[in-house]
Amino acid sequence: MVFKRRDPKPFLRAVLETLWPRGGWARAFQYVKHRVRRLPDSPEKIARGIWAGVLTTFTPFYGLHFLVAAVIATAMRGNIVAALMATFFGNPLTYVPIGLVSLQTGHWLLGTEMKEETERSFGGKFVDAGADLWLNLKHVWLDEPRDWTNLSIFYDEVFFPYLIGGIIPGILVATVSYYLSVPVIRAYQKRRKGAIKAKFEALKAKAASKAASAKQNVD
Repeated sequence: MVFKRRDPKPFLRAVLETLWPRGGWARAFQYVKHRVRRLPDSPEKIARGIWAGVLTTFTPFYGLHFLVAAVIATAMRGNIVAALMATFFGNPLTYVPIGLVSLQTGHWLLGTEMKEETERSFGGKFVDAGADLWLNLKHVWLDEPRDWTNLSIFYDEVFFPYLIGGIIPGILVATVSYYLSVPVIRAYQKRRKGAIKAKFEALKAKAASKAASAKQNVD
């Protein structure tokens, strides 16, 4: 295959690099920033894509962030590639504070609380919900009784509060990202356009000089 790696990456290494890229997250962020600035689109459209991507990181749709970001960017007529890249705002270094803020805000808005004392811990609820989902999917084929208790607890105490609570901080951070991105991208595009124009003029002058030299040699 054309895009197949010559040296297949071991599974463990792939997982580790997902959590901590080679060169660290600072280098990965610089790479994403460089690629976003070079996108061939208007600063406003690219920034709308960034808005969609950053907002998506405040949603509990883990594993579907690319899809959610693309849908939001399409609805906003933003740059989809910028939206996908902006989802890297959510990473192992930021997901914990994002999750805590979203959950606390959600429970505050709903007037509820997560009952860690009487039920399972936050991480335990994720594990129990996944186990429920897996077992119940198997029971569909085995025609056995299904129990959605743990998944219901997860939805009531984690997923729904996270979904509601992530809206306000998500919109705030995404909007700040939008207004910071527009002037930066515009300045970069203007500088890059000037550099390309200067390079073109230099090549044009060089070609004219060669043509003049050739004419003198002929004469």
